[in-house]
Amino acid sequence: MKIHLYFLGLFCGLLCSSCDLVVEPSDSLTTGTLVTTSDGLRNALNGAYSLFKDHVEFNGVVSANNMYLRQYFQLSDFASDDIVCGQVTTDPLWYSFTQDHTPTQANTRFFWYISYKIINTVNTVIEAVEQQGEINAETEQLLGECYFLRAFAHFNLVRLFAKPYTHDPNALGIILRLSLDEAAAKERATVSEVYQAVIADAERGASLMNNARGTQYASKEAAWALLSRIYLYMENHEQTIQYADQVINSGRFTLTTADTYPSLFPNAVSGSETIFCVAFTSVDDYGRGSIASMVYSDGNSGWGEEFASASLRALMEDTPEDVRWSYIESSTDESGAVRRLNGIPIHYIRKFSYQDGNPNLSSPIMFRLAELYLNRAEAKAKSNRAGEALDDLDIIRTNRGLLGHLYQGQAPAGLTALEAVWNERRIELAFEGHRMFDIYRNKQDLVRDYWGYHLVGLRESDIDLSRKPTGFANIRLDWQHPRSIYHIPIDEILSNSSATQNP
Repeated sequence: MKIHLYFLGLFCGLLCSSCDLVVEPSDSLTTGTLVTTSDGLRNALNGAYSLFKDHVEFNGVVSANNMYLRQYFQLSDFASDDIVCGQVTTDPLWYSFTQDHTPTQANTRFFWYISYKIINTVNTVIEAVEQQGEINAETEQLLGECYFLRAFAHFNLVRLFAKPYTHDPNALGIILRLSLDEAAAKERATVSEVYQAVIADAERGASLMNNARGTQYASKEAAWALLSRIYLYMENHEQTIQYADQVINSGRFTLTTADTYPSLFPNAVSGSETIFCVAFTSVDDYGRGSIASMVYSDGNSGWGEEFASASLRALMEDTPEDVRWSYIESSTDESGAVRRLNGIPIHYIRKFSYQDGNPNLSSPIMFRLAELYLNRAEAKAKSNRAGEALDDLDIIRTNRGLLGHLYQGQAPAGLTALEAVWNERRIELAFEGHRMFDIYRNKQDLVRDYWGYHLVGLRESDIDLSRKPTGFANIRLDWQHPRSIYHIPIDEILSNSSATQNP
């Protein structure tokens, strides 16, 4: 099982279908050939982008279940209170629902592996470019994208495998890989050290990216959006606001309206809110291996075994005119009653469906404009600028069909402005990989007091939808509980004698 995770070489024979460029085999990509081969830098970078979406061999097997984005959404959203599990399953996604994590579970192992493969790929490009000395504007853009991707990959790792910065910045983080010549055996950096490295990379990327290539590639604004998100997680309010302002005021993006919002996710690459997405095409129809397959089915496509939770739907129920209901589709019978799977009501999730009319296809959005308004609103609410925070919420609500439900500077009865921000953030960004992190970084317990198979030992005969479940051990998970983060995968522990396991 000993696996050297970092110097296996670059990705072999990739076809980047979103840009129609073939990536050279790993054994022919070196820092030398990158700068001398025609389009070498661009091809290698395209390989890094492809690693976010392609099925890559791991431990000698290419599995339809192994894809960076599929694991990313499993490990984040499935461990939150936005999605409910409709059955017991042997798929490792069940560990996220139950918090019964192990160092050997397949999804964390692949995610760790592929993340560092992305990092190693961009490190190779960075080294090649910086060794050649003077570079032109086009190469600067590509170099900046590399720094962004390295920052993004490290940041996602530290969010999943380490305590939030707000809990303990000196806690063990993840292993930083910032060059090709590092020893394989390396200690985990602290959370603070990882954050500082990610900030440095994102800032460097932003300074270099001056020739935006489209939303399927990194850009200056994507780096600013990442910095706003990072500083939000650090509770550095002024920097959160500064970078949010830079994106909002860039003029490159506009919020979708109540009329156009439903088409945002099926048309993410061209969406007016999209800052950065991972572009899929019809060639990338993974069927039952897609992200959509987990949370949606039109009756012929996908497994459709995970649904929008009762908790999230209850938060939205007072505003049926909210256009964001369009990403939740209830499965009903001839009489209009909601169907159930093993006793759990079926409310499908459509944020990853219907690109080009295909129920399995989408280009998942990693950063979009609405998040920047919400980042800014949270930072303002935490800076005693409640009225301004609520104004930012009203900008979003105006564009979501809620003109009759604006705050107009006043928090709703029973809520603080900050709580209103958290609620808006939950509804707006549902199923996009934010909720679990938002709960824990704000030192809140995860409460899943609704019926679903996250409740260990649940039988269908136990389910009574007229009341909330009681007596199950994992209805509530304390924000300080060790299982709020994942174990370092066994491959790293076995191959890296300096790596320390999470409790």
